[in-house]
Amino acid sequence: MAKHNEFGKEAEELACGHLVQSGFEILERNFRFDRAEVDVIARHTDHIIGVEVKARSTDYFGDPTDFVSDKKIKQLVKAMNHYMVENDLDLEVRFDIIGILSTNDGIVIKHIQDAFYFF
Repeated sequence: MAKHNEFGKEAEELACGHLVQSGFEILERNFRFDRAEVDVIARHTDHIIGVEVKARSTDYFGDPTDFVSDKKIKQLVKAMNHYMVENDLDLEVRFDIIGILSTNDGIVIKHIQDAFYFF
């Protein structure tokens, strides 16, 4: 397995640990529908949260959370819509981004709640 793939899997583990520590319940990981994937689906209070995890080993090109494209947002919404219908859930949906950055000082986790809105 490529080194970047290993770091990506480690980043998802760190993101899930961060969410659980923050009071979230992990419902699904790597949920796929059609060609869309949601890294983590969690529940927190009365919300279902679709979480996109972005990891970088350097900030040379910018903050990892800045790399969620419009195309990816559409795919996340598509997959979350399917998840909500498939599980007959009637709760508010929110989208968060968790950025994992590896620095010389260690790992930095940045959690952006309500990262984007889709109407």
